[in-house]
Order: sequence, then C-alpha cells, then structure tokens
Amino acid sequence: MAAIAPVATLIGTGVSLYAANRQQQTQSAQNKLQVQQAQNDATQRQAQLTAQSAADARDRQGTLDRTLASTRARLAAAGVSPDQGSAAAITAGMAEDAAQAQADSNAAFQARLSSGRRSLLNNDGSLTTWLRAGQSFGGAVRSLLD
Repeated sequence: MAAIAPVATLIGTGVSLYAANRQQQTQSAQNKLQVQQAQNDATQRQAQLTAQSAADARDRQGTLDRTLASTRARLAAAGVSPDQGSAAAITAGMAEDAAQAQADSNAAFQARLSSGRRSLLNNDGSLTTWLRAGQSFGGAVRSLLD
C-alpha cells in the first residue's frame, strides 16, 4: 500500500502537467486570435481614417478652388486685376490658410492613427502557467524523495 502513494503522486503530477500544458496551448491560441483580431481592427480603422482624411482634403481643396474663383470674379468685375497687387496677396493668403489647415488636418490624422496601436507589452500569462506546473512537479519529486 505504501508503494502506491508515490506512484499516485507521480501520476497526479503528470496529469497536472498535462492539464497545465493544454491550458497554456489553449491560452496561446486564444491570444493569437485576439492579436489577429486586434490587427484586423487596427487595419480597418486605419483604412477608415485614411478614407476620411482623403475626403476632407478633397472637400477643403474644392472649397478653396470655389472661394478663389469667386474672389477673382468679384475683383475682375470691380475692374481690379486678380493676379496683381493686393488682389494677388488676398488669393495667396487664402491658399496659405488652406495649406496650413491641411497640415493641421494631416497632423491630427497621424495622431489618430498612432493612438490606435496596441501595446506590445500585453501580458498573456503563459509563463505563469509553466511556473505553477514546475512548482507542483517539484512538490511531487520532493514527496517521492521523502
């Protein structure tokens, strides 16, 4: 009867190690799926942000073109040459303002893209499982030696 106890302890430890291994494999597979899903989500978010940024840039350029055309037409109707003097300064100022607004929009776009990144330091706990299994195996070996 006394010889059965160490064998039972050894079998129990083997089952515990197998269960810990299976748990680690399952957790690893789940972590891989979560990482893949997060990458897919990030890719979709980047595509949406890129499309929105491009649409905003087109709208801004269209508004600038219409405003410049309207301003030139009003100046020409008033008998002022739209390409010379203060009229040229007005249209150049409008173009500079639009360029600055586009630069600000691009900076905000880059900030939104970078904020969607997940941390590379996410803890998956796989090492903890192996440490616990090692402790239980060490306990079983110790009981066999006693």
